[in-house]
Amino acid sequence: MPQDIQDYLARQPEGARQICERLQSVIADNFADAENKVWHAHPVWFLAGNPIVGYSTLKSGVRLMFWSGADFNGPGLIPGTGKFKDASITYQSADEVDEDAISRWLAESREIQWDYKNIVKNKGHLTRIS
Repeated sequence: MPQDIQDYLARQPEGARQICERLQSVIADNFADAENKVWHAHPVWFLAGNPIVGYSTLKSGVRLMFWSGADFNGPGLIPGTGKFKDASITYQSADEVDEDAISRWLAESREIQWDYKNIVKNKGHLTRIS
């Protein structure tokens, strides 16, 4: 685990840290080939430079976000603002973390990706990566 993510985890309050550690474990197990780092102040995993999944601590809990999750088939994720293709779920306790569901979403995230890496170059227009 990169040092910046270890530092992020160490700064979290106990309840949030337990959730983050479970998310970290599931994501690391399923995305061993992905680059991961703290990006925009929270841990994010990238495939070929494209952001795929990340989590962040909020007042309402710990949010797990998939950049292309709005197009996933399984239930459980709530689409974002509609401007982009993100979807997320927020956990208030580590007991709520469904590792099987997260593993399914991670598998889908390999197949369903929108090109956030080049969004600036494409003047805010997202294209699907095949």
